[in-house]
Amino acid sequence: MEDEIKRLKEFIENAENIVFFGGAGVSTESGIPDFRSETGLYNARREYGVSPEEILSSDFFWRNTETFYDYYKKNLIAEGAKPNKAHLALAELERRGKLKAVITQNIDGLHQDAGSKRVLELHGSVRRNRCTRCGKAFSLDYIMDPENCRGRIPVCDDCGSDIKPEVVLYGESLDDDVMMDSIYAITEADLLIIGGTSLAVYPAAGLIRYFRRGHIIVINMSEAQADSIADLVIRKPIGEVLGAAVLER
Repeated sequence: MEDEIKRLKEFIENAENIVFFGGAGVSTESGIPDFRSETGLYNARREYGVSPEEILSSDFFWRNTETFYDYYKKNLIAEGAKPNKAHLALAELERRGKLKAVITQNIDGLHQDAGSKRVLELHGSVRRNRCTRCGKAFSLDYIMDPENCRGRIPVCDDCGSDIKPEVVLYGESLDDDVMMDSIYAITEADLLIIGGTSLAVYPAAGLIRYFRRGHIIVINMSEAQADSIADLVIRKPIGEVLGAAVLER
């Protein structure tokens, strides 16, 4: 992998406007499982009888809120998870003035924990939650506290209505402002690093078509849809790769 790391360092050194586009693979090294993996799919069907995509849909939330939260709290909330070398390396590149934006499909907030400032969360965040009736905002700690719940469902301490996570569920549209900011960032970039994603989830994955100039790097354990247009493809854990390229001297 030494040659790949050397090439990656060269691309980073020569770039002036780097954008990172990442997915679930960025956080798996922090102990957060990918619910779309074969294991995640199997476990969901075994315990709930349906796929993760169905459970994490807007329709399912409104029809089966208790079951939604049972799955959501067990599988999408990783209390105690810490940023790994990938998160830390990206924050360091931003600190150096190289990285202009992190565009993430993840909802765990670990990029911010690592120190990244400009994080565009395409699918929202588990750390933001709102009452479905009065709109009051609540923290992740609040919704995870059993004392604030009716069964597994967190309820508003003002009006008593159910609270909904500010994450984009299947069947819901992505935030227009986040999408436009992401398009602009990618259009302006001269190096696009794609990591921890196979680019299988749309419309988010379609954003890479706005990349106009420069080089594309793909760091992913499995095949990604951008491999054919990439200048460098690295099949190693992204934390290991970015750690070696950015954090190690």
